[in-house]
Amino acid sequence: MMNILKKLLLSFLGACLSCYVIAQNPQIQYLHPTNWWVGMKNPNLQLLVYGQNISKAKVSLNYPGVKIKKTQTTSNPNYLFVDLEIAKTAKAGKMQLVFSNGNAKNTQSFTLSPKRHKPLPINSSDFVYLLMPDRFANGDESNDKIDGMLDPQADKNVPFLRHGGDFQGIVDHLDYLQELGVTALWNTPVIENNTTLKKELHGNMQAAYHGYHFSNHYQIERRLGGNEGYKKLSVALHQRGMKLIQDAVYNHVSEDHWMFQDPPTQDWFNKWPTYTNTSHKELPLLDPAGTETDRKYLTDGWFMPFLPDVNQRNPLFANYLIQHAIWCTEEFGLDGWRIDTYKYNDMPFMNRCNQALLEEYPNLIIFGETWVTNPAILSYFVKSNVKFPFQCNLPGTCDFPSFAAINEGLKEQFSWDGGINRVYQALAQDFLYADPYKMVTFLENHDTDRFFSVIGEDFNKYKLGVTWLLTTRGIPQFYYGTEVLMKNMKNPTDAEVRRDFVGGWKGDQESKFTTAGRTSRENEAFELVKTLANYRKNTPSLHSGEFMQYLPQNGVYVYFRYDISKTIMVVMNTNTDEAVVDTERFSKRTKGFKTAKNILTQASIVDIKSLKIPAMTAWVLELK
Repeated sequence: MMNILKKLLLSFLGACLSCYVIAQNPQIQYLHPTNWWVGMKNPNLQLLVYGQNISKAKVSLNYPGVKIKKTQTTSNPNYLFVDLEIAKTAKAGKMQLVFSNGNAKNTQSFTLSPKRHKPLPINSSDFVYLLMPDRFANGDESNDKIDGMLDPQADKNVPFLRHGGDFQGIVDHLDYLQELGVTALWNTPVIENNTTLKKELHGNMQAAYHGYHFSNHYQIERRLGGNEGYKKLSVALHQRGMKLIQDAVYNHVSEDHWMFQDPPTQDWFNKWPTYTNTSHKELPLLDPAGTETDRKYLTDGWFMPFLPDVNQRNPLFANYLIQHAIWCTEEFGLDGWRIDTYKYNDMPFMNRCNQALLEEYPNLIIFGETWVTNPAILSYFVKSNVKFPFQCNLPGTCDFPSFAAINEGLKEQFSWDGGINRVYQALAQDFLYADPYKMVTFLENHDTDRFFSVIGEDFNKYKLGVTWLLTTRGIPQFYYGTEVLMKNMKNPTDAEVRRDFVGGWKGDQESKFTTAGRTSRENEAFELVKTLANYRKNTPSLHSGEFMQYLPQNGVYVYFRYDISKTIMVVMNTNTDEAVVDTERFSKRTKGFKTAKNILTQASIVDIKSLKIPAMTAWVLELK
């Protein structure tokens, strides 16, 4: 009997000891970055390790060329930061990171791969196509709904829910994009948005189908196809010589982000005694008599009540974001970045981030979104020729001044400051920018009213706008569906300008991806874009040549794109009557030329001395 009791007692104690060891075993839920590369210019790498009481763990590794410089803990015991140094002599392979707590150990395998990616250059020769993956095409219905996610719904009949579009849907229609003349694809953000439905300004409960509510930086949205689906898209694009731009959001994350649920430090996010919205007003950043208080409202105020504002002045969080940008570039083969809500970020942080990316990838294009229509103010947020007290190093930016000018100008009659004069005046201030050719020009995007609706569905004005976009200086960007006259105003919500591309879903009765599925007017619009985009792509003088514009007169705007080999003359008649244009005024650029070919109609102009331009018409003339 005593032996039985002794065995039971020993068994009980063993079980308790086993439980104790298990309880002390270092638990790891996240290790970010998930992998890295040898051959990077920056030898330093900081790992963020998250797990229950992980800060108590000791870390070790035994891998040639890699050493632990130091570890850092924070006020939250669930975080441990491990600073590594990867020597130039380090080889690709799998190293083992050992986290130990007494006799208990947790070994994490960490892959080092050879750095291989060399971004394809994106410049003014490119034609960028912006689309919202959830609304473009559904190529894989199996990932429409994923069990366990906070928002399990998908219903294309409800404007505010997910509709099921994905990476496979994009891959399935790359022929369409390439026929149109697209050379670079910009998706709205593809990082995981595992969030609950949020109450938007108009009171509707909206899904994060647009992608701007990050919940886990190192997971690509699984309902779009996940990490592997994104890599498949990247490979498919590059096989065609096309390029991939990723949408970055540094300013905020979702309230459902695991870091916000359990932050490393009290200052990881910008917090206020009571909820404080951003002022959206950027002038205090430039105002020599401005106050730090007003600057703080812009940068530290929250964009939405459910979007915690990131404190980029925290060095650990700043490093996390910068490494993530580098990781995405290499992991997914990115060729460019568009940075959301640029003016709301901490500018010293943005300079550091931009510089870190460009040091590793000099060919990378980076441009920001700063919704400012005054060129002088916008020039603060990009490399400029103005001696501001703080100099931003952002190479390019979305050209909101010219966007506003073309949208407003085509609605107005010609006047001293109105009509097409607005476009001339916006571009006349290019002296502010270090490189106007890196300005990203556009007619509309996912946050604006649709261009075709803004101009009253006037097809002649549409043709004027498209012709201007594809012949002016800078990098032209198109929003999905503009080429088939997609329309609507943001009334009552943004969902109205983010409708599905017809033909992208199996149940669609017609397809705008095909000539047969488009109306005659839609086909005319498509052919206009296709003709100009492909001509631009193949004509260096048009996409990269010098830009010279003449002051508009009597509603007629004339400008030239030229280099040593070719001269292109663009004439825009914005009047409701025919205009007779005497070209003697443009002799500096027309001297030596006698005839021309109209690129849009293929018609020959036998004498360019006097041109009769029909009402509301643009001519693109290749001078002979």
